[in-house]
Amino acid sequence: MSILLGVLEQGIIYAIMALGIYITYKILDFPDLTADGSFPLGAAVTAAVMVKGVNPYLALVIAFAAGVLSGIVTGIIHVKLKVRDLLSGIIVMTGLYSVNLRIAGKSNVPIFNMETIFDNAGLNNVLPESVASYQTLFVVVAVALASKFALDAYLKTKSGYLLRAVGDNSVIVTTLAKDSGFVKILGLAIANGLIALSGSVMCQQQRFFEISMGTGTMVIGLASVIIGTNLFKNFSKVRATTAVIIGAVIYKGCVAAAIKFGLSATDMKLVTAVLFLIILVLSRGRVKKVKNNA
Repeated sequence: MSILLGVLEQGIIYAIMALGIYITYKILDFPDLTADGSFPLGAAVTAAVMVKGVNPYLALVIAFAAGVLSGIVTGIIHVKLKVRDLLSGIIVMTGLYSVNLRIAGKSNVPIFNMETIFDNAGLNNVLPESVASYQTLFVVVAVALASKFALDAYLKTKSGYLLRAVGDNSVIVTTLAKDSGFVKILGLAIANGLIALSGSVMCQQQRFFEISMGTGTMVIGLASVIIGTNLFKNFSKVRATTAVIIGAVIYKGCVAAAIKFGLSATDMKLVTAVLFLIILVLSRGRVKKVKNNA
């Protein structure tokens, strides 16, 4: 039961990040490697402000804002300075490593003795003791659902439709007398805001910030998006955002199963890479099969 709870908690936290990857990968068609820097950025900001006594809920908002700023920087480098999308993300990701160290002050910042969104006086008074073991799960589900519904609502707005249009055909947006570059920057800002929010939640759940905690974020997010969207491809009633959240949980479950079968924690990066390769190959095979049938 403890393993299942751990998978659900970690999977749903990563699902928040995967929602951001969904925007860049599926909607904008933008290979944004900023994610590997934005995730620890959210954690670094959270640890830094909480050490100074900032409310843990306010820390989430500040972390989201920091992620938005990193996305804007990536967008400006790509749109205004005409740097290729992949290189723009690499530049910002590289720079964020030093920025995160500056913000946190050191490579590892513990917050063990502080109130978090998972353990504070207000929450402990609201939830009964009988569900104390599920308290963390309730909180991460609440944050993930809030992120999902907010993103769903945004994508139904005029700005959200323009965001989808930029990913499909930016020329259409230009013909509507809209600045496609601005729309792309906005999409990157929202995406990295969600990724940093996920890092903030992870930091508070693990009760520490570590500079390398963002390594592989992009791969985990892409795997979650591909698993979810391919699994529910033929289910029109299942929203893409819901599929992405389920995909993240399934992905984390696969990693937990690998550990259960004897692989050590040091093998997790290799497991992640192999899983991602398998997912890509299978998804490509399905696409070819559909085209041949057509």
